[in-house]
Amino acid sequence: MKCFVVLFLSLLPLWAQAVEVGERLAPWTLLDQFDQAYSLNDQAQILLVARSMDAAKRVDAALQGQPKGYLEARQAVFVADIQRMPRLIAKLFAVPAMQAYSYRVMLDRDARVAPRYPGPVDKVLWLQLDKGKLVAQREYGSAAELRQALEQVAP
Repeated sequence: MKCFVVLFLSLLPLWAQAVEVGERLAPWTLLDQFDQAYSLNDQAQILLVARSMDAAKRVDAALQGQPKGYLEARQAVFVADIQRMPRLIAKLFAVPAMQAYSYRVMLDRDARVAPRYPGPVDKVLWLQLDKGKLVAQREYGSAAELRQALEQVAP
């Protein structure tokens, strides 16, 4: 019983921060894989959030073969939560590998952004935005579904 109470109290701040449909997303700034800053702004229409390596691989698979600027043309931003990755591994291997991607990855190294948008760890979270407000939320468990959804968005 004590474990349940402790778990509940530790998760309470995450629930309090969770954004609801109709709410404006709080602004944030993250660095991408090239250490270039990106600040969430009103132009963003889609926010893709990957909380695990499996989810990030789904995004990568969905974007395979797409030209550079594909996400940007759709006003989409991709956030990868890499806070669980050991810093040395991220610095020496993971981030340099990401520099070969044809799209930007906003790296949430300290879990400052991704926890604001709760969802399953193994799925890609799609937040549909309109002038900074959340209008819809979806989850994708496969690269094919995510790719199809992205193709539906007019550039």
